[in-house]
Amino acid sequence: MNKALISIDYTVDFVADDGKLTAGAPAQAISETIAQVTEEAFKQGAYVFFAIDGHDLDDTFHPESKLFPPHNIMGTTGRHLYGPLANFFKDYQSDARVFWMDKRHYSAFSGTDLDIRLRERGVDTVILTGVLTDICVLHTAIDAYNLGYQIQVVESAVASLTVENHQFALNHFKYVLGATLVDEKLNKIKD
Repeated sequence: MNKALISIDYTVDFVADDGKLTAGAPAQAISETIAQVTEEAFKQGAYVFFAIDGHDLDDTFHPESKLFPPHNIMGTTGRHLYGPLANFFKDYQSDARVFWMDKRHYSAFSGTDLDIRLRERGVDTVILTGVLTDICVLHTAIDAYNLGYQIQVVESAVASLTVENHQFALNHFKYVLGATLVDEKLNKIKD
């Protein structure tokens, strides 16, 4: 079984107090855990994909421009990884198992070559972390399900704006997509 951890949108704009579309405290609370989970999955041999939202400032055609303020604008510090996860990327970005992938939509699969890259590497299981549980993580999970991947969501390494939205998404992962919810120690991720 080959695995890939997909770290979704854990950036300054989505996490920092002054982020352009911040989830604030709930997202900040997972800062240490998301870095530890990423490091542990990498040590266990998983590929690591950073699927990061990227928008153009003046793109009025993108559907999100009508829903949210400008965020994760290409070339800005808002797209930088937040907290200790940034250190992981800095330390391992040149490793052949670590990838940075720009995305324009909620799902890491939409409009990207993520599926192709995973299949080239024989990946059959994706481990999801990041923000927001009920938006980008959920949409990525739905696409992974539709593409036939096994899905693991690290419950303590995803966050949303509200407890209700977070719990809705966790229930959807488990009961609708058949995903496995795992803890930060990755006990259930080991083969």
